[in-house]
Amino acid sequence: MPGAFDFLETEPKGSISNQNLAALGDGLQPVDAAHPYAQLTPVRVLDALANIGLAGDGRMMALSSYENRVYQVHLEQPVQGIAGDNPPAVVVAKFYRPGRWSDAAIAEEHAFAAELMAFEVPMIGPLRLDKDGSTLHHFDGFAFSVSPSRGGRRPELENLDTLAWIGRLLARLHTVGSQQTFTHRPAINSQTFGFAARDLLLEGNFLPLDVQSRWLAAFEQAMQAVEAAFAQANSSSYEGTSPIAQLRLHGDCHPGNILWTPEGQPGAGPHFVDLDDARTGPAVQDLWMLLSGDNRAQNTRQLGALVDGYEEFRSFDRRELALIEPLRTLRLVHYSAWLAQRWQDPIFPINFPWFGSSDYWLGQAGMLEQQVDAMQEPPLVV
Repeated sequence: MPGAFDFLETEPKGSISNQNLAALGDGLQPVDAAHPYAQLTPVRVLDALANIGLAGDGRMMALSSYENRVYQVHLEQPVQGIAGDNPPAVVVAKFYRPGRWSDAAIAEEHAFAAELMAFEVPMIGPLRLDKDGSTLHHFDGFAFSVSPSRGGRRPELENLDTLAWIGRLLARLHTVGSQQTFTHRPAINSQTFGFAARDLLLEGNFLPLDVQSRWLAAFEQAMQAVEAAFAQANSSSYEGTSPIAQLRLHGDCHPGNILWTPEGQPGAGPHFVDLDDARTGPAVQDLWMLLSGDNRAQNTRQLGALVDGYEEFRSFDRRELALIEPLRTLRLVHYSAWLAQRWQDPIFPINFPWFGSSDYWLGQAGMLEQQVDAMQEPPLVV
């Protein structure tokens, strides 16, 4: 059983309506057993890059990614025609999951990354290639982008100075994120991460009959608590009467999605390499997944370090602290729906063989029941 702040990092049976897929925010369509990624061979990857003028020298390595397919590729010569004194000779090619995001939604991701880089927020965004300077390319039915390759390690989150540094990074990201809005990318709320996920699971017959009633009862209780918490946080009973700000977020800011360059090296500190899950929501969504364990005193110290760093650049609305457990609850539900949506991708049954079993759903029901209790507890204070 994960601790109170352990993150979820890391389709199917039956049919799923397009309406509920769209409500989840990904615009997914059910896929055939012969999954499109089966056609994404190394030769096709190299052909796609050659089609935009990048010739690989044959050295290629698949990088860890369940959602998309991502490859590090060595080129015969550095990328030509881009700004900078050190054009990359090694790039990362990201092939987007077919049908997940529209081109317009991907364009918003790329535009957000470009804004962050323009404001010198550490972000490795897609290169502008092709004659028209595009960051999104198409080849044989796949949409893909190409970014410079930059390494890093997982940040040491037990170090409070590291957390403060990440807090400063997130404040800078949110400052840029607050300047515009997404049009094609959805928000994180009880509909997109909660009710739409439930409907998808029911329509696809993913819930075993022997545990369906218990899970649904736990879900209903949890969603009542989630919606009550959001309503309370936005009410005038708290200091200030304006609703909690909704802004463009990283959206999936767990430790595995932050890379750390050791001090003493160029670009030392944390940086982002991807905004694939960028959505609209409250700022605290990008902070709570960096907390670990179920010790309240430890979580308070961790959150305090994050917020201290954050407030060096941007104020933090303390009302959002009451949304940490509701947001975690929504992520629990959305995670199950995410696995369901991907089940026809052969890599998912291999890596998540326990999904769909009665034991899995009993565990999920138990976690939702625990979340109902957690949402009644006083929020952390920093």
